[in-house]
Amino acid sequence: MVGVRELSLLKLLDQLPGVTRHETTNYTSFKVQGRTFGYLWPRTQTVGLKQPLAEQLALVAERPDVFEVQFTAGQFGWVVVRLAGIDRRELAELTFEAWRLTASPELVEQRADRLPR
Repeated sequence: MVGVRELSLLKLLDQLPGVTRHETTNYTSFKVQGRTFGYLWPRTQTVGLKQPLAEQLALVAERPDVFEVQFTAGQFGWVVVRLAGIDRRELAELTFEAWRLTASPELVEQRADRLPR
């Protein structure tokens, strides 16, 4: 089934070690060990996730109706994901990758390659 609800994203994030949420009026940011790896904008039902630059470009080129470039920072490309256009498994993969790119090696090793479910 395509389309993920906000609550489903939050449940994915709750499974990853060290994740904290920081809510503001317009968005919630997601951090691990004080470093941001994602944002949720409830009003637009979109999420921004840190990705390798090549992955950002591939996602946007493949499905511009679901993904758009948010910004780039060094070797990372942040991608905006429309929750209505993605399934839970793919969102889990992208969320896990954003977390892995940001967490310490020790935390990543603790989680191993187990995707959130």
